[in-house]
Amino acid sequence: MHLRVVVAGLLVALGCTAPGTDISPTVSAGQVTEPPATRVVLLGTGTPGAEPDRSGPATAVVIGDTSYIVDFGPGVVRQASRASQRHGLRALRPASLRTGFVTHLHSDHTAGYPDLILTPWVLGRRDALAVYGPPGTAAMTRSLLEAYREDIRIRVDGPEGLSAEHGIAHGHDVEPGVVYEDEQVTVEAFKVSHGIWEHAYGYKFTSADRTIVISGDTGSFDDFVDIARGADVLVHEAYGRVGFDRLHPSSQHYHGTFHTSTTEVGELATAADVGLVVLYHQLHFGGETPEELVREVQSAFDGRVVYGRDLDVY
Repeated sequence: MHLRVVVAGLLVALGCTAPGTDISPTVSAGQVTEPPATRVVLLGTGTPGAEPDRSGPATAVVIGDTSYIVDFGPGVVRQASRASQRHGLRALRPASLRTGFVTHLHSDHTAGYPDLILTPWVLGRRDALAVYGPPGTAAMTRSLLEAYREDIRIRVDGPEGLSAEHGIAHGHDVEPGVVYEDEQVTVEAFKVSHGIWEHAYGYKFTSADRTIVISGDTGSFDDFVDIARGADVLVHEAYGRVGFDRLHPSSQHYHGTFHTSTTEVGELATAADVGLVVLYHQLHFGGETPEELVREVQSAFDGRVVYGRDLDVY
């Protein structure tokens, strides 16, 4: 059963709507709905382009006072801090950032990794950061700790007296399947088709009140329908179909195998019967407006679609 009513009411209250998109609540006047306990916070929706109004890709799943960060694009910790202050989410205070998942090791998804390792530690995180991801995650973690060895030494041995007794960060290489579980959530990694990347994942979060699927960077593939079936929220990357059709064939080949078109997202959402589609990591090849990208998805999906923006909450 989807939480469409709850999602719609929350989106209206927070102003997280794409212009021209109908997400009005379907409850009658006088009815009271509580926001879901599990929320999605878009910390960054950007691409490798250095867009001044979009930080690098990073998404938080927040359950109570606990956050789970998926991908670490540039600016991830400051965006979490902004979201914490703007929306009153203690789980996104820097010192609370303890658990992360990386979809793949492209630089735009990991350039904020040293920030996520070090800044919350400097600001009071006592537990080591635990990060789960495809093969190469553990090696990247070790390399970053080595790169910042002198910084860490000065902060531990100097007047700051920070503790590294239990480590600062631990990276874990995982295979598709259930990769993390606690009393609040089960997290499943699934393999996605991202061009020539051998290991690229999306993640499915199942909590007591919601199922959330985050695509990561992916081309369209058949198995995604089964993975996303019945999800309350599907956070999916997308490129504009019209602009794509005007690209040089070589660019079409690249983007068509590494990414997913808006119409393909709509077809997936329809086949999987998801409750809400949130677009992120949006590629505007032809200068399409946000409204146009939403309409392209809606040409194949009659459910709710929003154009995600940094710091939106769903």
